[in-house]
Amino acid sequence: MTDPRRDYLDQILRSGVSLPPALAAAFASVPREAFVPEGFQRRDGSWVHPADPDFLATVYRDDVLITKVDGKVPISSSSQPSLMAIMLMALGVTPGMRVLEIGAGTGYNAALLAALGATVTSIDVQADVADRARSALARAGVAGVRVQHADGYAGLPGERFDRVIVTVGIGGLSPHWLEQLDPGGLVIAPVKQAGTHPVLAVADPSDARVVCASGFMAASGPLNADHPYAFPAPAPAGALTGLVQAAPSRFDPPLTEIAYRDLWFAAGAWSHRATHALLPSTALLPGTAVPSGVTAVPGRDQSCLALLDEPRTGGAVVLPDGTVLAGGHAALRYGAMAVEIIDRWIAAGRPPMQAWRVGLTLTGEDKSPIWAPHTWELRP
Repeated sequence: MTDPRRDYLDQILRSGVSLPPALAAAFASVPREAFVPEGFQRRDGSWVHPADPDFLATVYRDDVLITKVDGKVPISSSSQPSLMAIMLMALGVTPGMRVLEIGAGTGYNAALLAALGATVTSIDVQADVADRARSALARAGVAGVRVQHADGYAGLPGERFDRVIVTVGIGGLSPHWLEQLDPGGLVIAPVKQAGTHPVLAVADPSDARVVCASGFMAASGPLNADHPYAFPAPAPAGALTGLVQAAPSRFDPPLTEIAYRDLWFAAGAWSHRATHALLPSTALLPGTAVPSGVTAVPGRDQSCLALLDEPRTGGAVVLPDGTVLAGGHAALRYGAMAVEIIDRWIAAGRPPMQAWRVGLTLTGEDKSPIWAPHTWELRP
């Protein structure tokens, strides 16, 4: 029988992540199943129980494990391991470092940090999530981690850290985290842009580095407060209707998922109307052909880059093959904006998101400001 944990490492490597020996050892030694004792939800909505024959095989997949939902909305999970690996490598943890983790989740990420030799303080705003993470860490025999129920915005007043890692999607960084960092410190955080959460590495708020694309559950409270530089909220399925083709396909074959996210990031840098849209196949007018590169599955939404108009019922959608769909009262203008973004990205050499540097500015609520993306610059 195949060892699911060995195959687990192979899956992470096949995703394109090169694991350094210490991190590979952490993934190999920390039992992920100990952090989901009550099971978890599959992407299709079904629940996996520990007694199920495929429980271990499913635990040791390179996939997110959803552990808590509010209705149908996931509100706590164990993140996709390959994404965790990228963020942990960007964090640059060495033995003895003090790490502040915002968002405890299942406790698995903190356990990996501890396996790398860090001393970890993990904070979660949900008391039950913090309790379960604490219990899981004890059950797995992990030392060097303390879990606190608190609002992560405040960090941990009176204490100092070498690193901060954020495992929930945020609108901007808390200034308290930067104040609690020792010189040479670093924050790794998924910060909202255009309806997604690109991961930023922030040592200096005026010059943040882009690490990778990501999709995280949104934090609550001041970390996601509205501000003048915020992008439109994602358009839910059914919000955009009557879309017709405004420009033909540009990419054959269609952009890979990574390249599509690169274009998406550029769209957010060049237009503050860029966001995320869930586009059902019914959004196309009767008789409109589904463009190449798009699989129209009845009842399944397509995750797309969109430029959303002010009424939030129209605008333009850019598909992975470069086809532009547009609708609403300003369809012509938004369709032209989308084409201009594609042209500009191609002319720039189709830069990856890692080629951008992001300037953050202090904004948000007066009593609880956040450092949010404000400027973008392509670097050679």
